[in-house]
Amino acid sequence: MAEAGRRTQEADIVIVGAGPSGIFTALALAEAGARKRIVLVDEGLSVEERRCPKAVTGRCMGCEPCRITTGFSGAGAFSDGKLSLSAEVGGDLPDLIGYDEAQRAIREVDGIYLSFGADEHVEGAGVDEEVKEIRRRAIRAGLKLVDCPIRHLGTERAQAIYARIEARLREVGVDLHLRTACRDIVVEGGRCAGVVLEGPDGAAELRAERVVIAAGRRGADWLEKLCDAHGIRHEPGVVDIGVRVELRNEIMERVNNVLYESKLIGYPNPFRDKVRTFCQNPGGFVSQENYAGGLAVVNGHSYKNRKSANTNLAILCSHRFTEPFDQPIAYARKIGELANMLGAGRLLVQRFGDIQDGKRTWAHELERSNVRPTLPDAVAGDVTNALPYRTMTSIINFMLAVDEAIPGFAAGETLLYAPELKFYSNRVALGAGFECSLPGLHCLGDASGWTRGLMMASVMGHLMGKWLAER
Repeated sequence: MAEAGRRTQEADIVIVGAGPSGIFTALALAEAGARKRIVLVDEGLSVEERRCPKAVTGRCMGCEPCRITTGFSGAGAFSDGKLSLSAEVGGDLPDLIGYDEAQRAIREVDGIYLSFGADEHVEGAGVDEEVKEIRRRAIRAGLKLVDCPIRHLGTERAQAIYARIEARLREVGVDLHLRTACRDIVVEGGRCAGVVLEGPDGAAELRAERVVIAAGRRGADWLEKLCDAHGIRHEPGVVDIGVRVELRNEIMERVNNVLYESKLIGYPNPFRDKVRTFCQNPGGFVSQENYAGGLAVVNGHSYKNRKSANTNLAILCSHRFTEPFDQPIAYARKIGELANMLGAGRLLVQRFGDIQDGKRTWAHELERSNVRPTLPDAVAGDVTNALPYRTMTSIINFMLAVDEAIPGFAAGETLLYAPELKFYSNRVALGAGFECSLPGLHCLGDASGWTRGLMMASVMGHLMGKWLAER
């Protein structure tokens, strides 16, 4: 029963979250000709309305929700728009559905992106000898190179592609409820029977046969709380904490030209935690994202036609906690809040040489460096005051190893921004059709803990939509 004063509506399928997973669920359902009322809910704006005011004001305005992380197409498309074409990267979905099925689905989803205007060029294809040389250097440095073909959409082209997909969904009758937040799910008779929404017209209860939650990294914390409240089986997974590195294109030129994105993995001493590179942006720009509660985190993106003199990429250190602690997302958030406190609400940036010298970085030192920050409102300071000793030590030793494979990577002027956090540590137990332990409820994408990135999140949604269409 709906609470007093709350409107009740009906649908067949409700999808919470209009990021890649949610979009591709709706698209697969619509293209299969499913005669269902499909409602796609997101607390953000349409693609056309998603404009960060910082481009005009020169500083973050603290939009709530953040226009970079929230809205139709989610956070991934507005960061860089890279489609990884190998099932070896992008999370653990192959463990759930099988490697061959994941690779087959990647080909299908890649074809859909092409049909909506993605660039036909694939980075890292047809350069086997050059890749071998980079791999030899990585092996000598004790690192593993994962060479993954990439289709680079570019930030601006990704927006155009998702605008076409949004128009297509509206054309085929998918009901988009934007500026609308999901506050809870409705449980009746031991199954999920709908969701509780809050939008411009107030609160409403939307009843549905099936509920699909595809809340993205921004919604991982919310989904974890939802699982706890309703007894949905899940377990804490790995949390990634790190920095965004920025250095001159000249240092990364060979890797950029051959692979576009080098995915390097190491297990540096003394802790042997997994450390990896992620989201490399040649000629790109460092950016800020805001999460719920005003948490500012660093990210990066690159355009097809607009380039900087720098390359940026994330270095992430993975942490897996054991009992009695079971709140890795909250742990990472506290680290982010501490970094924000030290930066007076803004992101911190420090030169690698200053870290080695045990000193903070000052603004005047950045002004005379070869590497000029592409995020000019970052605060020069000391990231080691915010990141834990274990994390920072692993990152420093990993960077020194990468320097052996890519000379100049760990130069004194290389910039480190903090905090870079990835909120996808909550791993939801899923069965056939990505159904949770609560019947009628399905979880997808980065929030589910099974994917990490644009392509795999899209694949999970594509498979979800096909599964629902068959029923």
